[in-house]
Amino acid sequence: MNRENSGYTIIYAAVMVILVALGLAFTHQVLNEKQTTNVNIDKMQQILRSLNINAKAAEAEAKYDELVKNAYLIDSHGNKVEGTEGITPNDPAFSTELGSEGAQGLPVYEAEVAGAPVYIIPMRGTGLWGAIWGYLAVEADGSTIYGSEFGHAGETPGLGAEIVTLAFRNQFTGKELFKEGEFRSIAVVKPGKSVANRDYVDGISGGTITSQGVDKMLLQSVGEYKSFLMNLQAAQ
Repeated sequence: MNRENSGYTIIYAAVMVILVALGLAFTHQVLNEKQTTNVNIDKMQQILRSLNINAKAAEAEAKYDELVKNAYLIDSHGNKVEGTEGITPNDPAFSTELGSEGAQGLPVYEAEVAGAPVYIIPMRGTGLWGAIWGYLAVEADGSTIYGSEFGHAGETPGLGAEIVTLAFRNQFTGKELFKEGEFRSIAVVKPGKSVANRDYVDGISGGTITSQGVDKMLLQSVGEYKSFLMNLQAAQ
């Protein structure tokens, strides 16, 4: 075949495209299971950090299985959705992202720490440069925060990105979501400032918009669980 012919060029290009596509598809298939496993382990680590446990990747799954006794979806009234309970990474709660289209309910993770139940709820919001998220662990009284975890897609290092640090997260421990029987959330305020009738923590210096994003995320995401948290309080 004449290599200077345009037909040869077209055939050569088509063959190369097909070979590259097949190679990429094969690689994706081979790595897909590993990628899914890594994503699941990262999520387990985040949930464990909300319980104040910093587990390495190699031990995260075992620690998660040890502490998380149940996971399920709840409806708008705070009641379990029938058929959604389970504790494997493939259960409906673990595989449901907050706010995902077509979700059957809101995910809840039920853990047991030192013989006491702790309920972990996910959060999702927006910071300065993109998505922020987190997990809030709430004690059996439905109000007192046991621990927290925050993450971000691209907040500014040294400023908004500081929401992931222990110094910021530890402020939430012991704070209460309800005051005088009403859901108030936890306010995130400028350092040195205060707010009436609500528990609050200091925001990040120089990270005002990210701090405001966390404040809004707590109010809105945790607010979706208000009925569930009130049900916990009524059961006390």
